[in-house]
Amino acid sequence: MAFIYYGQGVSSLYGDFVERLISHLALEGTELTEQSIGASTARMRVRHTGEKGELAIEAEGKNVKVTYTVDREKKEIGRGLMGAIAGGGIGSILGGVLRGERDAGDIVGDVVGGAAAGGAYEAYRGYEESQDDRTAFAQLLAGCVREVEDELQAILEGQEEAREALRERGRQKREDEEAKEEEMRELLDDLYGDLLAVQEEVDLAASEGLAAAKPKARTDRAEKLYLEAQSALEERKYAIAVAKVKAARSMVESARESLDALEAD
Repeated sequence: MAFIYYGQGVSSLYGDFVERLISHLALEGTELTEQSIGASTARMRVRHTGEKGELAIEAEGKNVKVTYTVDREKKEIGRGLMGAIAGGGIGSILGGVLRGERDAGDIVGDVVGGAAAGGAYEAYRGYEESQDDRTAFAQLLAGCVREVEDELQAILEGQEEAREALRERGRQKREDEEAKEEEMRELLDDLYGDLLAVQEEVDLAASEGLAAAKPKARTDRAEKLYLEAQSALEERKYAIAVAKVKAARSMVESARESLDALEAD
């Protein structure tokens, strides 16, 4: 007779399943011997309150399959012999013959009939008791499988929550980086617009014969810093990009001040 149970959705933790199931059964007084445990299959002999059998544990898809095969009990055989004695009454053979009340052949026939009836009854009762014992251990095994499944499901849920938390942090980090990048691009766009305007003024001043070398040096430096800030942004080096933008902005303002001084002269 075999009993089959499944640990649902826990095959990814097969090793833990086997260890925990063995521990649960041992705590319930189960003797486990001849253990052979592999990466995806395990077999062992079990004994619990006189009942014996073989336990097989194997990964099957996403589940873990537990098969318990019960050894055939000898209890009903012993019960049958005792029933034959009780049902037939060996003493009636001797008593009847000695008293001369009945023919020995008739008495033997009655005894055999009684023995058969009594033996059948006791054998049946022994079989029923064996069935009860098996069912009790099967229920114990089923309960242990459920407990281990619940424990591992809790672990899997915790792992999934941890992974989700990591994914959420990753999403938040990406959103923060995207916000920083967007902010930096806006700063670069504003800087580039101001730089172009000052460069035009410098070129105009030079065309008018003004000494525009100083403001031009400032705008050239500002343009170089602007390009360096762009490169830093592409490499996601936001701190460097911010510093370059500030320095370029300072050069643009200095160039404008120099132009204002030229025009004042």
